[in-house]
Amino acid sequence: MTIRAVVSGVGHYLPERIVPNSELETTVDTTDEWIRTRSGIERRHFAAEGENTSDLAINAANAALKDAGLVANDIDAIILATSTADFTFPSAATMVQAGIGMTRGFAFDVQAVCAGFVYALANANALIVSGQAKRVLVIGAETFSRILDFSDRATCVLFGDGAGALILEAQEGSGENTDRGILSCDLHSDGRFKDLLYVDGGTSTGTSGHLRMQGRELFRHAIEKLAETAHASLDKAGLAGDDVDWIVPHQANIRIIAGTAKKMNVSMDRVVVTVQDHGNTSAASIPLALSVGKARGQIKQGDLLVTEAIGGGLAWGSVVLRW
Repeated sequence: MTIRAVVSGVGHYLPERIVPNSELETTVDTTDEWIRTRSGIERRHFAAEGENTSDLAINAANAALKDAGLVANDIDAIILATSTADFTFPSAATMVQAGIGMTRGFAFDVQAVCAGFVYALANANALIVSGQAKRVLVIGAETFSRILDFSDRATCVLFGDGAGALILEAQEGSGENTDRGILSCDLHSDGRFKDLLYVDGGTSTGTSGHLRMQGRELFRHAIEKLAETAHASLDKAGLAGDDVDWIVPHQANIRIIAGTAKKMNVSMDRVVVTVQDHGNTSAASIPLALSVGKARGQIKQGDLLVTEAIGGGLAWGSVVLRW
């Protein structure tokens, strides 16, 4: 008998405030055309004053619970991927635990920036396969608008806020790659490249800091590393690009998304794209895209998905799962 971590519910939440490129034109030295051409982004959502990362995550978690037909105490563990937790500690995950009314189990944060949700999925899979949990609520949630430098036009136009959640539960499988659930994971990091994407604050400075990025160099690493990790995950599962129904990538930049799909020999009509509406929501982007993709009718039960992401660290990785 093989235990698989199978998706039983998905949901997302976006703050009410929508910020189109035209609004940024009034405050930043940029244009709608410049943003669209370089990133594919048309609009993004910003959290309201007093609306924290945990608030976004609670809303997404409740949506996923409803989709799965479950209540909070059916969940054994919460893993929250975020780089913008409400506080240094305690974890935002424990705030979600309290916020959804979960009075059992355990909760913790994972910090791998834009790759955070992929890392969280891998951790959730390990908990389920090892028997430590039967149901895990996996969330990606960010309020990147709080760490943007709005005098830096190269970065402030790229990011947005949001949250997405996925419930994984233990189910028996055959051990073949036709099983539903997570089939393989592939994770990497290389701290030598930490200066390509980072926040210049923390305990070392006593400030929250702002996001800093070397976009051109990061772009070069992104396409190469994302394609490599996607192929590695597929190889581990005994699958190939032709078997993939949907790539659900980190939604950072339409050129990175298209470049990675090309390297994987997968056409763009098999890629779930939401970057135009959400911008780069870091760890929230993949679960947001999964939830939106299901709502659109794109992602259906039995479909083979590849998710892949790269972020600060550098940290990157991929997961192959059958919906």
